[in-house]
Amino acid sequence: MDFIETLIQRNAEFATTAFSAGMKILPSRRTLILGCVDPRVDPMDVLQLQAGEAAVIRNVGGRVNPSLLETMSLLRTVSKAGGEPIGSGWNFVVLHHTKCGIAGCYRHAPALLAQHMGVTEGKALDALAITDPYASVAMDVAALKANPDFADDLQITGLVYDVDTGLIEVVAPTAPARTPAA
Repeated sequence: MDFIETLIQRNAEFATTAFSAGMKILPSRRTLILGCVDPRVDPMDVLQLQAGEAAVIRNVGGRVNPSLLETMSLLRTVSKAGGEPIGSGWNFVVLHHTKCGIAGCYRHAPALLAQHMGVTEGKALDALAITDPYASVAMDVAALKANPDFADDLQITGLVYDVDTGLIEVVAPTAPARTPAA
């Protein structure tokens, strides 16, 4: 049996044992998670999420880039249409990890990586701390907080997952995107 047949069988089992027709389009825990596509770092697994608790967005490196910002624009529209705009009571988690394959892109395909990140090759790409997940997660949290399209009261957190220990570390503690003006 090839793997596609295995997936089809697994889906049939899911449909009969775990499927929930009543699940809502918006995450029940009002949480959005940005993570890497690396299979070692699936947020559903490493954060022990239950189905429907969070919306997970994954890209190479789990980085804030132009396509993430476009996705967030669409999600804001979806959430507004769903009756619960992303903002107060919502969380956005940026999850980077150690030993990320994005470092290989940085060394072997910097022009491609620069395009993915929406910057020019050279100093602009170098400034993104591609090979340091602790610096990069703090940088991405800061970029989200600086983005005027994000609601002031959206709570943003930066985490780093260690692929050797299975543990996460809070690098950027949960805080609102911006402190509202008095």
